[in-house]
Amino acid sequence: VQLVESGGGLVQPGGSLRLSCAASGFTLDYYAIGWFRQPPGKEREGVSCISGGGGSTFYSDSAKGRFTISTDNDKNTVYLQMNTLEPEDTAVYWCASTNRCGGGVDFWGQGTQVTVSS
Repeated sequence: VQLVESGGGLVQPGGSLRLSCAASGFTLDYYAIGWFRQPPGKEREGVSCISGGGGSTFYSDSAKGRFTISTDNDKNTVYLQMNTLEPEDTAVYWCASTNRCGGGVDFWGQGTQVTVSS
């Protein structure tokens, strides 16, 4: 089982990034994928989650209206489209697999850095 994130980087405030989480060793039809982040000096927090098969999505208050989570089942990949980024979105972002959104994490990806700065 492996989760590999990509798509992080440096972006100006107001800009956009799309993070990818490519899963291998299991199918996303049966597992939920959550995105988490840890800003500098703060604790890790949940950002968004999509249920197995993509039927339900969940967002933190800070992500609502700006971030969109989606699944490409053919590519076994989950995306997190992040728009209108703010400096407060600067963090290491991880994807993680779980049996259900809100449940315990089974596997973590390696993380990707997102920096929002002018």
